[in-house]
Amino acid sequence: MYKHPLLDRDKMTPQEALDVLIDGNHRFANNLTANKDLHNLVMMTKDRQHPFVSMLSCSDSRAPVEMVFDQALGDVFSVRLAGNIASDKAIGSLEFGCKYLGSKLIVVLGHSNCGAVKAACDNFKDGHIGEITTLIKPAVRLEKSVLEQRDSSNAEFVAKVCALSVQVQMDEIIHSSEIVQDMLANKQIAIVGGIYDLSSGEVRFMDNAVGL
Repeated sequence: MYKHPLLDRDKMTPQEALDVLIDGNHRFANNLTANKDLHNLVMMTKDRQHPFVSMLSCSDSRAPVEMVFDQALGDVFSVRLAGNIASDKAIGSLEFGCKYLGSKLIVVLGHSNCGAVKAACDNFKDGHIGEITTLIKPAVRLEKSVLEQRDSSNAEFVAKVCALSVQVQMDEIIHSSEIVQDMLANKQIAIVGGIYDLSSGEVRFMDNAVGL
């Protein structure tokens, strides 16, 4: 992707960036990943980077975003924290990726069966894990359609909280970052949420994009 034949990264639109991710995930989910000259990519990116997307995703070992979207070195400015939480440091990293590295799109990516989301559903606290669940708990409170068995044993409840948490993190990024607000207002970037399905390899982008 670093030398995409059709797209100039400086001129890429947020929609084009999203389209590249959609195409890449289709290849991944269908076991059609593109060949990559990794040695050449190392040489091309050793002195500079120009990632077309900055992504906040979960630390889960089953969801490495470069693989999930069939991208390569230099493509994704990847911020990974358990529960894909929009902590201050995560937001600062996304600001850097967009304003100073030229990313055209921010993606907040949750995933199915997320352990951090389950922990928040169970009000789990141990060590610094409570700092993570605290940032997911607003999504637990927002989920009001499930009235019984509101814990990690209920897959439907967990899935709904996961999707709501993606929206909560997106809102926090926008609300907390003047840099992101200005870049959205100037149509320099967009932000969108998605959910990665661990069982199928497919990403479902949500109908909550801002700036597209």
